[in-house]
Amino acid sequence: MATDALTKLLSTRDWLMADGATGTNLFNMGLSSGEPPELWNIDKPDNIRKLYASAVDAGSDIFLTNTFGGNAARLKLHNAQGRVRELNRVGAALGREIADKSGRTVVVAGSVGPTGEIFEPIGSLTHAAAVEIFHEQAEGLKEGGADVLWVETISAPEEYRAAAEAAALAGMPWCGTMSFDTAGRTMMGVTSAAMAEMVEKLPNPPIAFGANCGVGASDLMRTVLGFMATGSQRPVIAKGNAGIPKFHDGHIHYDGTPELMAEYAVLARDAGVRIIGGCCGTMPEHLKAMRAALESRPKGPRPTVEDIQAKLGAFSSASDGTDGEGPARRERRGRRG
Repeated sequence: MATDALTKLLSTRDWLMADGATGTNLFNMGLSSGEPPELWNIDKPDNIRKLYASAVDAGSDIFLTNTFGGNAARLKLHNAQGRVRELNRVGAALGREIADKSGRTVVVAGSVGPTGEIFEPIGSLTHAAAVEIFHEQAEGLKEGGADVLWVETISAPEEYRAAAEAAALAGMPWCGTMSFDTAGRTMMGVTSAAMAEMVEKLPNPPIAFGANCGVGASDLMRTVLGFMATGSQRPVIAKGNAGIPKFHDGHIHYDGTPELMAEYAVLARDAGVRIIGGCCGTMPEHLKAMRAALESRPKGPRPTVEDIQAKLGAFSSASDGTDGEGPARRERRGRRG
């Protein structure tokens, strides 16, 4: 099988820059709260082209398609469960168009978010049903020309495994990140160490794995140190939010400045992260500052938790959730490699 575009690009560069927020950017274009953004792939394609082009113009090497909630379980809430293939195909095709016009190699990553359902035995979602939901979406993204599937914001290990199986069924390379937003763990209790271990046990592990969203850039970086401490050789992804959400004037605003996100990007690179991007609140101006810093600032030593806290602000919890052992102790042990 020919080498996929992402693996090829990773082999030529120390780091790649991913994109920023989808939701925040689309809300700024007039998407209303509760409206599924995926419908804009058909109804307002020029807005989606503009979203993708803004990431490419800011220096992103990878951007995600506007398909995060494009699975049947999520679209069912809007009576659009019959449009999965179409919405994903078009979301990816618009991305292909922008990437191919860019004059350089830009990877179109087909965004696959969680189903929003809870797995058995607590909920009713079965492994087979989850695989089917993700597989349908994967086929649409593949038809539209996505280079890679990008599974993100996952909390449950069962859901991550189902998405991995769906990628294999679709014959697509994939990446997958989880969201560590609950005192250093995912909502379903997964730690950074547990994720790194789970990824290696999959029959078809992802090209790269990591963390996205969560609380703020400092928490996300502490999770990254947790991945690095396991000694994993697999490329790591970091997509941190632009600061912490603050509610004012009737909408949510992220308080992270372009300067803060530039610091975060450099810390991520120095920690050994290979794919660096932003999540909620990350706008083109943040991406431009991140790209400029990554290109101009010399590589430094792997940061410690103290460095991260000093540059990005306090953590939201005392521990990163791994083994009841403080991150500082584990970090020192992990730095011998």
